[in-house]
Amino acid sequence: MNQPKRNDPCWCGSGKKYKKCHLASDERGETRPPEARARKQPTVRPGVLSPTRLVPAHIPKPEYAESGRRGGRSRDCKKTSEDEIARMRRAGAAARAVLDEVLAAVRPGITTDALDAIAHEATIRLGGYPSPLNYMGYPKSLCTSVNEVVVHGIPDSRPLEAGDIINCDVTVYLDGMHGDCSETVFVGEVSPEAERLVRVTWECLLKGIDVVKPGVKLNVVGRVIEAHAKAHGYSIVRDFTGHGIGELFHMDPYVAHYEERRNPWVIQEGMTFTIEPMLNMGTHRCEMWADDWTAVSADLSLSAQFEHTILVTKGGAEILTGGREPFFLKGR
Repeated sequence: MNQPKRNDPCWCGSGKKYKKCHLASDERGETRPPEARARKQPTVRPGVLSPTRLVPAHIPKPEYAESGRRGGRSRDCKKTSEDEIARMRRAGAAARAVLDEVLAAVRPGITTDALDAIAHEATIRLGGYPSPLNYMGYPKSLCTSVNEVVVHGIPDSRPLEAGDIINCDVTVYLDGMHGDCSETVFVGEVSPEAERLVRVTWECLLKGIDVVKPGVKLNVVGRVIEAHAKAHGYSIVRDFTGHGIGELFHMDPYVAHYEERRNPWVIQEGMTFTIEPMLNMGTHRCEMWADDWTAVSADLSLSAQFEHTILVTKGGAEILTGGREPFFLKGR
């Protein structure tokens, strides 16, 4: 691996300058982890952020919209009334409509900031608030995670390039509820390796949804996802999980995408939560950029993710954020 210069981005992918990150440890001769020694060069670098987009005053807003501080974490994501369920369905349908509009615009040359503008305007047009905006200070209305970026990539001035893969993550706050979904799609023609990773990640999501029903332990979801990922040689990201959702953006329970035997949760009718597996082509470990949001695979291997919000019904799971055919398969 080439040694970066003092003012170059650090080899670890943190986004910091080398001199402010690993220069001192390298000079001391400290051993780099195996994934760092085998690391590729990053394909994604931090770009320029546009000014924060505004939401009209008449749009109902979640509790953190002005302060950036999220509300308390509720321990009960169950929806017990028909009104709550109806509002969750509307929020989920809105998130799907926005995501479809964003994904239709993905092409070589478009910037992730332009995709953010599409998500922002589409959400407002539907009467919703883009849930990510100012959530714990997040500066944009959409998350765009390209190539080795695992999750929470911030839209900026970087144009997409042919051969990239990108996950677009949309959450909409509408009628007092949040609906959350994401998909990974291709930018032009991609490598067979990238296409396979994306397909297997989608299959993992479906397998996780298919085991959901009342009375099943929540860790069964992670068990089937992990088994399918490992059977194809991929690792499951452990640093980020699915979550309960509803009146709050993030609620209990958390939904691990690997088997976590200590997880005490049992699935109950009326629960609303996300399943959102993240698969890496290499190590499962992640590292953070200096922005404290962008997580990348520690060895800069490709990463893919898919996400749905679901409602637990008497017979299984109702997908609130769209059907079972992903965008990347349309037209193929």
